[in-house]
Formats: sequence, C-alpha cells, structure tokens
Amino acid sequence: MTPEMGMSYSLNYDDLVFLDAEELAEVGIGRAYESLLPQLRKYVQQPLQVEEIVDDDAPSYSVKCGTKEFGIYGPDIDGANCSAWARATFAFFTIINDQISRANVCFYAINDGNDLGGLLLTPAQAEAAQETLSNKRDWPYLPTDERPWFGQHH
Repeated sequence: MTPEMGMSYSLNYDDLVFLDAEELAEVGIGRAYESLLPQLRKYVQQPLQVEEIVDDDAPSYSVKCGTKEFGIYGPDIDGANCSAWARATFAFFTIINDQISRANVCFYAINDGNDLGGLLLTPAQAEAAQETLSNKRDWPYLPTDERPWFGQHH
C-alpha cells in the first residue's frame, strides 16, 4: 500500500542499506556501489560504471560516473568540517539517483556520518514518513553539496 497525503508511513529499516559516510569518503564509493548493484538493476537495465581515481601522493580521491566527476578530497578541495564525508555522500546518492530518475523511487539518505544509510522510497513515502517521525534529523532526505546541512532536514 502506498501512502497518500495525510497518512503516516513507517520506514522499513530492515531494507536500510548501511553506508557510513566516513567509509564512503575513504575510497569506499566503489565498494558501496558494487553492493547496491542488485537493487539498482531492478530499476536500471545497464547501470553505469563507477571509476575511482586515487592519488596517494597528493593525496586525492574522486569518482567518475558517466559524464560527472566528483572530487571527494584533495589538496585543491576544502577539507573543513568533515566535508569529505558530505561530498562522498552527495556523490554516491547523486550517482544512484541520476540513474533511477525515471523510476517512481529515489534513493533517500537516512541519518548521516557513521550512521548513514539509504532507502529506496517513493517521494510520497518519504513525505509521509516526515509526518510520522517527530525528529527532523530522522527524516529521509536527498543529499546536496550545500553547507551546512548538505540536504539533511534540521
């Protein structure tokens, strides 16, 4: 049953994909993407390749998917306030959501930091969950690259 306006909706945490933003930022986007491929293939016949670009001498880390490249950390990238974690989160969720943009679901972030996870939800389910969850930081959200909250409700 899909939620309708004004109805409450409980998130199914059994379906939560555990991600951990720190692990994503520490050259973990490729591993996380590989583990999510079975779910992604339900919506996308031919998922795009994710290329990780690592330079241990710089040090730097970026990921490329399709025509987009995301800098996670490096000498020319601002590293204040654990922003590599936020950039990695934004990159990962953008890579997934760009590919499922024609489906009736989005890959929503749940929590942040070491507690980061993701759930595939319809926009109606995400909105209805907001009515059920009293703490805005528990609400499903689509990560952005905008400080200070990077898309998370507050």
